[in-house]
Amino acid sequence: MTSNTSTPVVGVVGLGAMGGGMAQSLRRAGYEPHVFDVRLDVAHAFARDGGVACDTLAALGGQCDIVVSVVVNAAQTESVLFGDGTTPGCAASMKPGSLFVMCSTVDPNWSVALEARLAAQGILYLDAPISGGAAKAASGQMTMMTAGTPAAYEKAGAVLDAMAAKVYRLGDRAGAGSKVKVINQLLAGVHIAAAAEAMALGLREGVDPAALYEVITHSAGNSWMFENRMAHVLAGDYTPLSAVDIFVKDLGLVLDVARASKFPLPLSSTAHQMFMQASTAGFAREDDSAVIKIFPGIELPAADKKA
Repeated sequence: MTSNTSTPVVGVVGLGAMGGGMAQSLRRAGYEPHVFDVRLDVAHAFARDGGVACDTLAALGGQCDIVVSVVVNAAQTESVLFGDGTTPGCAASMKPGSLFVMCSTVDPNWSVALEARLAAQGILYLDAPISGGAAKAASGQMTMMTAGTPAAYEKAGAVLDAMAAKVYRLGDRAGAGSKVKVINQLLAGVHIAAAAEAMALGLREGVDPAALYEVITHSAGNSWMFENRMAHVLAGDYTPLSAVDIFVKDLGLVLDVARASKFPLPLSSTAHQMFMQASTAGFAREDDSAVIKIFPGIELPAADKKA
């Protein structure tokens, strides 16, 4: 908790499945979030219930003490901070001593370099990837894996706790948060791929999928990903909460990190290939549980056959 008695102005960039929920949590905690999204109508809709919609990143940066970026990847984060060549980002207008909180899944070395780049502009930085899904983001129950300088944590004050139930402090410089998130994504991606493989085998063998789901979710073979994602398969609903291409990217990051130290990851490599196959087969923007569609000779539950 910061000793500063004034409430900081907090901005949230990216009002997708996670960022929208995080902005709601901040509002519920008594902050007045300044929000920006490339879909300006989404930002203005959020602000109707409290908060301030900013039409440009420069406007948001100039008004905020803390900017929380919740975009997909490093390239989008770069654009948020430094612009896209036609419109400026928020870094140029952020005040010296303000804080940028980076919540994307990125290469840890890139995060380390970004900390140094922002420090040269007098901007504090927190490496703060997130996990938990849209529902936990909306209820303030998600997890943040953070690393940064003591000054960055002091500036953040209670803001992190307003967005997350678990805020892990993993180091006094950037990089450690992103390393832990990459390892989490290794498990998440492998677990989804394994869950899909198990359900596909059950379908191939003629096992009732609802019965299989019931048994596995009450047995030692269960995982959070099996329980969560195979429910989507049973419902025949591949509306993307987290898309196939997210794991093409994230498992790619996992393999990049391991390749740098020549560390073997056989399960991650296989899972990555499965998501790549699903992506190139036309399922890139579907829910990541659609990785099950790569298996031949099975009949998946239809959308009207709810579990």
